[in-house]
Amino acid sequence: MRAIRVHQHGGPESLALVDVPRPEPGDGQVLVKLQTAGVNYIDVYFRTGAYKAEQPTALGNEGAGIVEAIGSGVTDVAKGDRVAYAMTRGSYAEYAVVPAAQLVKLPDAISFEQAAAAILQGMTAHYLVRSTYPLKSGETCLVHAAAGGAGLLIVQMAKALGARVIGTVSTAAKAQLAHENGADETIRYTEQDFELEVKRLTNGRGVDVVYDSVGKTTFDKSLNCLRPRGMMVLFGQSSGAVPPFDPNILNGKGSLYLTRPSLAHHVLTRDELAWRAGDVLGGVAKGTIRLRIDQTYPLAQVADAHRALESRSTSGKLLIRIAQ
Repeated sequence: MRAIRVHQHGGPESLALVDVPRPEPGDGQVLVKLQTAGVNYIDVYFRTGAYKAEQPTALGNEGAGIVEAIGSGVTDVAKGDRVAYAMTRGSYAEYAVVPAAQLVKLPDAISFEQAAAAILQGMTAHYLVRSTYPLKSGETCLVHAAAGGAGLLIVQMAKALGARVIGTVSTAAKAQLAHENGADETIRYTEQDFELEVKRLTNGRGVDVVYDSVGKTTFDKSLNCLRPRGMMVLFGQSSGAVPPFDPNILNGKGSLYLTRPSLAHHVLTRDELAWRAGDVLGGVAKGTIRLRIDQTYPLAQVADAHRALESRSTSGKLLIRIAQ
């Protein structure tokens, strides 16, 4: 089968399209014939070596496709089922072996493209606003990269819970997109100091929570945007890793909370996975969650997808078309 592998950490040019043996499912596993894969910053982290993995490294942490074969002990899915999954590396390939417990059957109304656009970032947005800091009506959140794939979904879900949503964006077009998806206020960080704007918009109080996937360049000012006992939710590092940090700073800024969550720890049980995936895919099917697919690339052009993602020029989700 054709697959993307990284033999040496580096830039997008390190992504190699190679022929490798098709894997076979073992006990409790399923072989999925992939149709579509999603592109996420976690793939960049594995490519560059920010996240450690064996080499050659398989990339792609979410995908949608058709069950091709099942291993022993698998009863929840059958050959021919339409499925999606997240948090198993290897979806930049024609086939992937996935633990059966991580698979979600797709409703008839959901396409492979929609599933790959929603499953990882949708469940991420879900755990952020429902579990990490459970937003309540009337509270205010700050969402960085509000016009990105995850950002747009966080904005929608936060607004649906009755929160006031402030989003940071880089351009007027992205500001408009964030507003269309529910943002009450947008801050163009390329022209405005987002810390000063947040304080102005909240009359100096600060926000209840910051959802930050950017990391290094936004971290310090994000802390300054929080009300006393507010929560800083750092769930990515697109601008680089946050340097070592003295916890005493949290005390001086108002007994703040800081957390660094991940999706893997929020789908630890089958029931939790079913809840999050069901809410997300159900919302897409009903139209209460809107997806924006920015661009779809063939498997051979994964490097171009990574360049686009890292350029921060995209709005919404990037996909990889696997099936010919």
